[in-house]
Amino acid sequence: MNYQKLITEVYGDVQQMGLCGKVASYIPELASMNVEKFGISLITTDGTVYEVGDTYEKFSIQSISKAFTLAMVFATEGENLWKRVGVEPSGNPFNSLSQLEYENGIPRNPFINAGALVVTDIIRTKSEVPLEDIIKYIHSLANSNTIASNKKIALSELKNSSRNKALAYFMKSFGNIESRIDKLIETYCYQCAIEMTCTELAQAFLLFANHGKNPTTREQLLTTSQTKRINAIMQTCGFYDEAGEFAFKVGLPGKSGVGGGIAAVLPGKFSVVVWSPGLNQKGNSLKGMKALELLTTKLGSSVF
Repeated sequence: MNYQKLITEVYGDVQQMGLCGKVASYIPELASMNVEKFGISLITTDGTVYEVGDTYEKFSIQSISKAFTLAMVFATEGENLWKRVGVEPSGNPFNSLSQLEYENGIPRNPFINAGALVVTDIIRTKSEVPLEDIIKYIHSLANSNTIASNKKIALSELKNSSRNKALAYFMKSFGNIESRIDKLIETYCYQCAIEMTCTELAQAFLLFANHGKNPTTREQLLTTSQTKRINAIMQTCGFYDEAGEFAFKVGLPGKSGVGGGIAAVLPGKFSVVVWSPGLNQKGNSLKGMKALELLTTKLGSSVF
C-alpha cells in the first residue's frame, strides 16, 4: 500500500469539498484558531511516517488526552478501574449531568468528561506531580521532549469550568472522587491543554495500534487484552454522541478533541491523526471526519 499517495489523495479530495465548520468558541483561547488549517499524519507500526498538510503545527489535543490517561490508569488499576467508571456509550453530550444522577455517580464511560475526571482523580491520588507524570508518559510515547501544556488555553478552560466542577462535586457526593475539586479541575484543564503536532500524536497513538507496546522503547505498557479493550471503548465511545456514525462511516477505534484533532488506529497496521479546527455540530472535526471516512473507503479496510 502506497500510504503517501493515499493520504495525499484524501487531503486533496477533502480540500475540494470546501468544508469549514466552526471552532470551539466556548473555550475563548480556541476561538481564534484558523479553520483553514488541515493536516494528516499516518505512521505504520514499523515506524514509517507519511504526512501531508499542516502536520508540524502544535494544536491542543483536548479530549484525545483521555486515551492516554486511561492507558496509564488501566495499566496500574486493572479491572478495579471498572468499579468506578463504566464502558457503555452515553448517547448524550460529553458534559451531561443527567446520567450521573440516575447512575449514582458512576460515569457511563471514561471518555465523557465525568469519566475522564474519575481517571484523572486516580492519577492524582497516586502521584505528587500528576500533570508532569501525564506529560512524561506522552513524551515517552511520542519520543519528543517538546510536548507541553498551553497555559493560556488551560487558564481559559479553568475560567469556563463550571459544568466540570458540577460533575466532579456530584460524583464526590457519591464517594467517587477523592481529590480536592479545585485541584482536580486544574489538573484536568492543563491535561486537555497539552499541545502536539499531528505527527507527534500519531507516533504516541501507535501504542494502541501496536498491541500495547511503547512505540519508542518497545516496552509492553499494556497487555494485549487491555489494549483491545481500550480500542473497543474508543470505537464505541470515542466520539460522544457521534460514535455510531464514526463506526459506520470510518470503522476505526479513535478519539476526537474539540481542538480539531482526531486520532485513530488500524490495529497491527498504523495510527493516523487528522487535524482541522473547524468542528461539526457534534464537536468533531468536520474535515477530519470526512478525511478518515475517505481513507478507509479508499483503503478498502477497517476493523470490520
